[in-house]
Amino acid sequence: MTSGNSGALSGLKVIELGQLLAGPFCGQLLGDMGADVIKVEPPGTGDPMRIWGQGADKVQWEVIARNKRSVTCNLRVPEGQAIVRNLVANADVLIENFKPGTLEKWGLSPEALHQANPRLIIARMSGYGQTGPYSNRAGFGGIGEAMGGWRYVVGEPDRPPARMGISIGDTLCATYGCMGVLAALQHRHRTGEGQIIDTALYEAVLQVMEGLVPEYDRNDFIRERSGSILPGIAPSNVYSCSDGPFMIGANNDAIFARLALAMGQPELAQDARYMTHLARGENQTELDERINRWTATLTVDEVDELMIEHSIPAGRVYRAPDMLEDPHFKARNAIVEVETTRFGKLKMQNAFPKFSKSPSTIRRSAPATPGQNNAEVYGAAFGWTDSDLVRLAEQGVI
Repeated sequence: MTSGNSGALSGLKVIELGQLLAGPFCGQLLGDMGADVIKVEPPGTGDPMRIWGQGADKVQWEVIARNKRSVTCNLRVPEGQAIVRNLVANADVLIENFKPGTLEKWGLSPEALHQANPRLIIARMSGYGQTGPYSNRAGFGGIGEAMGGWRYVVGEPDRPPARMGISIGDTLCATYGCMGVLAALQHRHRTGEGQIIDTALYEAVLQVMEGLVPEYDRNDFIRERSGSILPGIAPSNVYSCSDGPFMIGANNDAIFARLALAMGQPELAQDARYMTHLARGENQTELDERINRWTATLTVDEVDELMIEHSIPAGRVYRAPDMLEDPHFKARNAIVEVETTRFGKLKMQNAFPKFSKSPSTIRRSAPATPGQNNAEVYGAAFGWTDSDLVRLAEQGVI
């Protein structure tokens, strides 16, 4: 961790009301870029993300809650709602990912918040958005992936739709929410006005679906599951070496010619079946089989060396242990070691992207307990003493 804050968003105050993934990941991104993120958790157990993750020790929280301060507040009681209204009155950004209508039910509608703070930027993340006939439905990232088109095209053609091993719908929605905050800050810089950013899980997924919709609209073409390939883009696949998988992307005429040379079969680049992009796409299966027969005779190291020698885009298929040992990851500090309260030193992905003038940093480890920063935050904001905090905790407000 670093002690200073040179991030691009240094000085920006963010109140994070969301739980689980979409809202908190948006807060993580802003916090990594220097924002002061105050996470509001329900008293008691706190955010459910505290117990998410694989393995005996639940460490996913340590990533998504880094660079944040935690306060507890019961948003279901008037006293708790008043606390948030007062916090937001002096904030720059509010993040929330509750079911639409929830903030309004709590007396925290954007209209009410903007009356007190017209400069406030409100990032709202939900399953279906704040408007439309589905807006009041409950939504999770997986549902957004399904309705946004992602799930249908993922998996093997002869099997039901599959999923990625991560919650990509949530993190996409959060990333677009963060992008919206940054754009809204520029708008506020010009006009002095805050605004509302409405991001929906299914629409965030829809944004990355490339030509899926216009291909159907123009050509009546429906994309189907295609396993490890993109139909017509060849060769670009994971191939089997004698000791493991290896990814090669040579779907360009000049690059394919170099691959053919690396394979010791330069004549393939002049073969009518493989000479052009369209021809390779039409003969994709047999071309992949031909390459796979070649890679099967070599180790991953041997193929990797040939790909580097012939300047062919390629790479090893990494798991976490491979990432921790890779010299390029180390040289770029892609993974860093953070001192955490609960688990000691813990390796995790570094802040990203990289800035030349205002670098993002991990300045603070995730709060170990809900409300860890109650005294610090509430004392500075409202002048509350320890006795005030004890009284409000006994009343179930914080």
